[in-house]
Amino acid sequence: MNTLDLKRAFFDTVRQYEFASPLREAALNEDLATWTRHLTSVVIKTCQSLGWQAAAKGQKLHFLPEARYEYLTIDVMAFPQTSARWPLPVAAFELENSRDRIAYSFWKLLCLRVPFRVLFCYRQDASERDALIRLLQDEILLPHGTPPEGDTLLVVGSRDESSVFPYGFFRWWRLNPNTISFNVI
Repeated sequence: MNTLDLKRAFFDTVRQYEFASPLREAALNEDLATWTRHLTSVVIKTCQSLGWQAAAKGQKLHFLPEARYEYLTIDVMAFPQTSARWPLPVAAFELENSRDRIAYSFWKLLCLRVPFRVLFCYRQDASERDALIRLLQDEILLPHGTPPEGDTLLVVGSRDESSVFPYGFFRWWRLNPNTISFNVI
């Protein structure tokens, strides 16, 4: 499984009417609590389509000996199908909307040793994306040097791009560990 498989699975899920309609409506209304709730459902369903089991608010995972809704206070944590009693997660997802919470969530994800770290965030205007990326690079990535192994992805949804939902609305970037910069994927 690679980054493009994850992105493709996400778009296959988010474009389904049951997810697309309420998520787009929440974005247009700037109802960020509802947007986060619906996006969490999309992420859970995406994980399931990849054969992973997911834990999140509203989605208790009974797979591990310690059943929980969230692990390590990560919004969505995905685990492989395995017979291991304590499997390591394969992906961690954070969903945030405010600038400082986005930075904190990005930092949290970088603290994890997982193959995929994905930060979903919402910006009212697409022009805010560049400033957000600079913030994450300048304040979190550059002071620490080489990022951890695995793919780190940033997915930004922008209200002003809702007319092209979901493809124009959700923009994806992958952290290039060599240049410590984000590249569009």
